[in-house]
Amino acid sequence: MKRMLVAAACALLALPLAAQRAVTIRGSDTMVIMNARLSEAFMRANPGTVVQVTGGGSGVGIAALLNGTTEFAAASRPIKASEIDKLKSRFATRGVEIAVARDGLAVYLNEKNPVRELTMQQVAGIYMGKIVNWKKVGGPDAPIVLYSRENSSGTYVYFKDNVLGGRDFSARAQTLQGTAAVVNAVSRDVNGIGYGGAAYAKGIRFAGIRKDEKSPAETPTLESVKSGRYPISRFLYLYSRTAPKGDAKKFVDYVLSPAGQQIVTQVGYFPVK
Repeated sequence: MKRMLVAAACALLALPLAAQRAVTIRGSDTMVIMNARLSEAFMRANPGTVVQVTGGGSGVGIAALLNGTTEFAAASRPIKASEIDKLKSRFATRGVEIAVARDGLAVYLNEKNPVRELTMQQVAGIYMGKIVNWKKVGGPDAPIVLYSRENSSGTYVYFKDNVLGGRDFSARAQTLQGTAAVVNAVSRDVNGIGYGGAAYAKGIRFAGIRKDEKSPAETPTLESVKSGRYPISRFLYLYSRTAPKGDAKKFVDYVLSPAGQQIVTQVGYFPVK
């Protein structure tokens, strides 16, 4: 009887008991829609469980993991050695890495842009500011307008490391918060170019990407990503401080199950298996 009264009081105060046991996921904006869909399906299949998903960027998620304010960090890039060192120092653990999906990192073009293909070298040249006019890559005589992610983004870090070879972005690049903002900007700017997860393609199209001059152009598809033909692909991760237990483990098991991986595919990403 006493427990019922406590539960009723908490409900009246809008402080549900289940919230005290919530599984929290914070981080990658690339992953936030996918993680929200997965959490919704998981909670429907497991009444009484609560999974809370927020974005902010991979760096924000890993920072929350390091200060103990989230169960999982969602990251669209691998955890850094310096971040692992902080985990070891603060929690005596190297953390647990769980690959939950694969992504083809797309290069976005406006639908009216006549350019269809770019080499990796050309993409790097564009974002480092060495190529500033579409005429240089087979397009019209018009300035290239660069849209990029903020530096707390895992997508930004991955693109810088794997496309620019660790070199700096052009000072002309306009920094936007969230992949959806990049897509929106490119969709409105005929001279714009952006990059981000393949699942966000609305009102834009993908540039075909060639590894080099001799390679065929590829767009991010299940087959091209799986075979390695598409040159800008990555895993998407959940990181935890220690091996997940309880509802957290049940959630991970669900994400990696056929049902969970089907949701990953429906959202626009690719299964890990």
